[in-house]
Amino acid sequence: MLLSDLGAEVIRVDRLPPTNGSAPDDLGRMTADALGRGRKSIAVDLKSSDGLGTVLTLLNGADGLVEGFRPGVMERLGLGPEACHTQNPRLVYGRMTGWGQDGEMSQRAGHDLNYIALAGVLDHIGEPDRPPTVPLNLIGDFGGGGLLLAFGMVSAMLEAKTSGKGQVVDASMAEGSALLMTMMYELSGRGLWNHNRAANMNDGGAHFYSVYATADDKHVAVAAMEPKFYADLLDCLGLDARALPDQWDREGWPALRSVFADVFRTRTRDEWSALLEGTDSCVTPVLSMRESPHHPHNISRNAFVEVDGITQPAPAPRFSRTSAQVQRGLAAPGQHTVELLRNAGFGDEKIETLLKNGTLAISDEGARP
Repeated sequence: MLLSDLGAEVIRVDRLPPTNGSAPDDLGRMTADALGRGRKSIAVDLKSSDGLGTVLTLLNGADGLVEGFRPGVMERLGLGPEACHTQNPRLVYGRMTGWGQDGEMSQRAGHDLNYIALAGVLDHIGEPDRPPTVPLNLIGDFGGGGLLLAFGMVSAMLEAKTSGKGQVVDASMAEGSALLMTMMYELSGRGLWNHNRAANMNDGGAHFYSVYATADDKHVAVAAMEPKFYADLLDCLGLDARALPDQWDREGWPALRSVFADVFRTRTRDEWSALLEGTDSCVTPVLSMRESPHHPHNISRNAFVEVDGITQPAPAPRFSRTSAQVQRGLAAPGQHTVELLRNAGFGDEKIETLLKNGTLAISDEGARP
């Protein structure tokens, strides 16, 4: 999705649609609907020799390939790095797994929560007297996983422009999650991190970096770390710093949290938003996904777009010259089969033969050559 948003032509190689009336993979379809924007689709039977040859031919014109199977699956299909680099030596081969391509756990199943648990991330998120909080699947799947893989792909493709040689990008979600914790690991190594949950300045332990309930049982986020912003916050809340413990007096944090909690309970979330608008108090409303697209700032930035009737985040980051944009909505499996093969040099007779023998599929019979 990220690469497509930034202008790449991305082709998704789909399985052939089921012909026996079996139900589709609901979870897979749901996540594809959410994240599948911007791709073209070709539906291929990769277990046939003709299907394998078709994909290898497509690789002739590709800069990169991304796969997310367990280690060894692509090799068994005949599409491992060695076979693909024989076809296209400058191809960047991106591999996404939970545990990495080798190592003791490389063949074990897992999900985001497992990866961030092993990486030393999960244990530090949540309240001190409760089990760790599940932080959505943002850290392992998308931050330590997808974002770092995209970064690795772009970096390796840039290098290939100079060297003319491709390589394998081995992206492990567990290792990527640990990498995102570098600052906290450094603080721990210097003896500056309290390993109890919610006991540090940026994990909810500090009164000035936390979330508070408002009069309408909604919430505001407070992140006034720097002294000048903290002073502005106290002024906005009507609090006298001289009557309170010092901001960085950790022994005083529980008492200060209680004071802040009482004050924020005196107004609704939206009343606080209006009162603090234009200040540097570092207080913002905690918005839901239903609310965020309608916030004035997000509207002014066009931070959300609508694709196929679904409101979703717009491409990011912004570029001054080559504007990022959603190229298309979710493609049906095989929607671009004929177009892509024609562009790769396949003749209509060859395409028709592959369709008839079941190697390929198209989503619209009207698209047959």
